[in-house]
Amino acid sequence: MSRERWLLWLALALPALWIGWQWIATPETYGFGHAVKDSGDWAAWLLLATLAVTPLRLAFRKSTWTLWLMKRRRDLGVASFAYAAIHTAIYLVNKADLGAILEEAAGFDLLTGWLALILFLPLAITSNDRSVRAMKRGWKRLHMLVHPAAVLVFVHWALTAFDPITAYIHIGILAAIEISRFALKR
Repeated sequence: MSRERWLLWLALALPALWIGWQWIATPETYGFGHAVKDSGDWAAWLLLATLAVTPLRLAFRKSTWTLWLMKRRRDLGVASFAYAAIHTAIYLVNKADLGAILEEAAGFDLLTGWLALILFLPLAITSNDRSVRAMKRGWKRLHMLVHPAAVLVFVHWALTAFDPITAYIHIGILAAIEISRFALKR
């Protein structure tokens, strides 16, 4: 792995390290609620960044910075999945009761999150050069699952947030990204 890519991954890991440090150092003020919210926020923000790469590349075809983003899009997507996995792990550790987890999973608010995670799992597993080569065109078709999974993520956020206004703003950003991607491809 190149030095540049190591630095990118270090930068992508810093929020997780900060979340962990805050939770350990100040559990009274930065507890479960903050940790689960912040990890979920980072998962969503990185997902938006990942999805924004295609319209940016289509809009600024000759730009070197969009080429750099295009080469690192999978890294951003995997980092988004890692934060979603951290988000899920924090939730599971806090609940620590399979019965309660299964009961809550039946509610539409959490079901949307579980479905998004299930859709993201094969994307994260196949986000490597070997899978791209082995799956050929099938890889691209599989990775189109990111779009319905993203919708599920933001519906989950809107339904579980104490104040869903921020989630609605992000849904608007997702809609703008998807509309611009569609328009620029035409």
